[in-house]
Amino acid sequence: MKKLILCLTLSLCFSLLTHAQNTTIIHAGTLLANPGSKAETNKSIIVENGIIKNVRDGFIGASDLKLPDSTVSIIDLKNKFVLPGFIDLHTHITQERNPNSNPHEWTTLNDEDFAFRSIPFLNKTLMAGFTTVRNLGADYQLINSIKRSIAKGDIHGPRIIAATGAVSATGGHGDAHGYRPEILNAFEKRVGVCDGADDCRRAVRELVKQGADVIKITATGGVLSNTAAGVGQQLTDEELVAIVETANGLGRKVAAHAHEANGINAALRAGVNSIEHGSYLNDESVALFNKTGAYLVPTLLAGVSVSEELKVNKNIPPAIADKIRQVGPVVEASFKRALKGNVKIAFGTDSGVSVHGTNAREFELMVKYGMDENEAIKSATITASELLGMSDKLGTISSGKIADIIAVDENPLTNISTLMHVTFVMKDGKVFKQ
Repeated sequence: MKKLILCLTLSLCFSLLTHAQNTTIIHAGTLLANPGSKAETNKSIIVENGIIKNVRDGFIGASDLKLPDSTVSIIDLKNKFVLPGFIDLHTHITQERNPNSNPHEWTTLNDEDFAFRSIPFLNKTLMAGFTTVRNLGADYQLINSIKRSIAKGDIHGPRIIAATGAVSATGGHGDAHGYRPEILNAFEKRVGVCDGADDCRRAVRELVKQGADVIKITATGGVLSNTAAGVGQQLTDEELVAIVETANGLGRKVAAHAHEANGINAALRAGVNSIEHGSYLNDESVALFNKTGAYLVPTLLAGVSVSEELKVNKNIPPAIADKIRQVGPVVEASFKRALKGNVKIAFGTDSGVSVHGTNAREFELMVKYGMDENEAIKSATITASELLGMSDKLGTISSGKIADIIAVDENPLTNISTLMHVTFVMKDGKVFKQ
């Protein structure tokens, strides 16, 4: 009996010690636990094993949890404004536009070069307070390797929800352009390039086979493809329906790159979950968004970034330069139309077109174009988590959620630009910046 009691006692002590060693208390001076709602003051966030256990009033200590002081970590953010970690729903985390770079480097660099170059992009994004990103286009071997490395802790970066390429029409935005045919033919055809409904079904299945968490499609032409094909609809209505049906059947959501209204509306009628960019929304678009429940991911920063680049980069091909001049001026009006029409707006930057780590400039643009500061923050937390289908894990600071927590020095509800200067970052309960 004594041995049994001793065994039970030791087991209990070991359990308490293990429990305590993984407990962190964050003292939050101001806490926006549920963006879109009112911020609160003087709160304690209890984190255990990477999960938020509870949020309590006041600044509590280890004794309030009936744990020894030596086994609980206290993080003092009494003078900070604390929020959930941000979600960027449209990134290209393995690349970044640079006016001084060699546009033909893909012909000279190895895959390993692109992998190593991604590491600072990942770190800058995380340090900017973006603990989760949806990456909409990268080589599947590269992005899957990066995801595994981050998960194992070998490199630091945000949690990644990835598309492994894009479903595109032959000659469309997602296809390769600008080189002699024999050069293009030297490379294996991209699995996402398709023609006709059946072939597009095949493309979706191939991308899922490669590990895609989400299916990206290019419903219209794009600004940065080197072809004078405009930004109108490129995938047919039948192809769009086939893509969405196949993706849904395989448990994947669909994100549709779309600029002009004809392509936006066709994609919405087909049942996509989000429209990326949405540069030329019209009244029909707004009605379709509200009918289908789809989200707009406006990527305002992308339009501003390429317009800024056009002023200094004289090597932008004419076909691309023309489309930058065409699309840039209409983006603000489209965003305002969506805002007025109560379209669900989720945060995304197209980072990679813009500089990694400057993702929070999107907040500034959203507010400049008429969105309330609290709603802008909500778009990168609660609304973004809903679109990902991860609202049970992300988006708020509440019991049972993953401990993705950030902080800034000032109140972003009165000065949204303070989000450009994140001073504390916790992801999965681990502190990366303080």
